[in-house]
Amino acid sequence: MRVCVATIVHHPEDARIMHKQIRALLDAGHEVTYVAPFSYYNVTPDAHVTAIDVRRGGGLNRARMALRRGCRDADLVLAHDIDVLRVLPLRRPPIVWDAREEPGGPLRRAAAARARRRHHVIDPSTVPEATLVSSAPPLPGDTRVVHLGRLSAERGVAELVALAERLAPHGIRLDLIGSADPRVRPMLRDAQRVGLLDWFGYVPLRHALRMTEGALAGISLSREPGLPAKILDYMGRGVPVVSTPQELVERAACGLTVSFDTESVLHAVLDLKEDPELRAAMGARGHQAARARHHWPDQAPAFVSLLERWAGATAAAPAPAVGYGFSRS
Repeated sequence: MRVCVATIVHHPEDARIMHKQIRALLDAGHEVTYVAPFSYYNVTPDAHVTAIDVRRGGGLNRARMALRRGCRDADLVLAHDIDVLRVLPLRRPPIVWDAREEPGGPLRRAAAARARRRHHVIDPSTVPEATLVSSAPPLPGDTRVVHLGRLSAERGVAELVALAERLAPHGIRLDLIGSADPRVRPMLRDAQRVGLLDWFGYVPLRHALRMTEGALAGISLSREPGLPAKILDYMGRGVPVVSTPQELVERAACGLTVSFDTESVLHAVLDLKEDPELRAAMGARGHQAARARHHWPDQAPAFVSLLERWAGATAAAPAPAVGYGFSRS
């Protein structure tokens, strides 16, 4: 099967796209053409894919031309943002939209509704959210908290910066691991310049996950529906979760749920700092739940089979595994 994976906005090394889905397709022996903004993010394409550079913010005509090239001879297109669906060529293979999140704004929501009617859709009901679970993570420590993933005003950057200032007198440092919306970068640079926190910017998946290990807590602040992937990442590393209300966190008893404000997060973190047995138990429960139900290599074969069925393709002979870099045992 030849699959064209396309994004106009996401980082080409996006964990979900490159390190989970594309890796699973390659390991199953399928060919992948990857349309993504490589130059914009200064990324060298993976040698195992056929790369087509698309200019981020370069206009729909340029994107349409890149996608037309990517669709050539493809058996299936896997689209990762609504804008890709706006530039589909007239003659095209079956389309799959990975609807990881509902777009904002009435026009984009209307486009998403049309996409659900016209195309195949991947969401948690068809492919459960998953992470790469480590075999035996260290126990949670008590000197730092982490936030993994893209940073934006909607995801609580102002609250995180305020949290860093409140945690400093308690000997706790905040690590921010992920790219940031241009509008909040000055705030983050200023906070780092005065020593409030460490902002590492974009970090490749396997390194980012290792950087979370041993943290006192992993922070997730969101007003959007759905399960943020970072929560599973924390669980898979044995890190207690401090999150705005999430059913999974409460069901697995792997963390504390808080309001979307600095004061609530601060008290939750300090409670975990003062109770090493509690944070160790929460970390262990989260890790156990992630290993049992949310380990991506366990989900990958079903994901590949679903795309094969939608493409009307037969399974390919497995290629030599490119690998995820983590052990299941």
